[in-house]
Amino acid sequence: MKHIDPSELSSRERYRLMISSIIPRPIALVTSIGKNGVVNAAPFSYFNGVTSSPPIISISVGYRKGTAKDTGRNIRETGEFVVNIVSQDIAEKMNIASGDYPPEISEITEANLNVIPSELVSPPRLAESPIQMECKLYKLIEIGEGPNDLILGEVMRWHLNTDVKIDDRYHIDPASLDVIGRLGGPQYCTTNDVFEMVRPKVGG
Repeated sequence: MKHIDPSELSSRERYRLMISSIIPRPIALVTSIGKNGVVNAAPFSYFNGVTSSPPIISISVGYRKGTAKDTGRNIRETGEFVVNIVSQDIAEKMNIASGDYPPEISEITEANLNVIPSELVSPPRLAESPIQMECKLYKLIEIGEGPNDLILGEVMRWHLNTDVKIDDRYHIDPASLDVIGRLGGPQYCTTNDVFEMVRPKVGG
């Protein structure tokens, strides 16, 4: 068995170990608006649900050379953003949007994404995304040495495209989403290989 002490690793080595250990990770393609009016779209795989009452999601946004990334800065300034779930159909566009563009350049244009108005927040939604969640900032916590902005957002409204199947118990059929997950490095996976297990009933 191999034992690894993270204190003996560089920041980059710890990052590589983290992203290749915690897999697969869902991807949030986040749209936000800066003070300059430019719509930003950037993917983050340090993303997950936190609680359902109220519905809170988390996104960790790193800094680049000590400067806040556009998404983190925009959310700090406006308190609003949209999480767009990434399907296999827009995987390549998501990858293009991950580029290190200056603040005046919109990833929406670079990746040829299509936006539609949100109902409760200013940043638009991505028409190609199977699920879009309009969010308002619940709390932002600076964490780590980077640092990272740990963004907690309250989901104010869900939007499901017409191809997404949902039953009367609000269970979404994963096969109708065809979403992708992030693995280590440049590797991704799909959710096509699904199996079921029923939780055991314990006690009376």
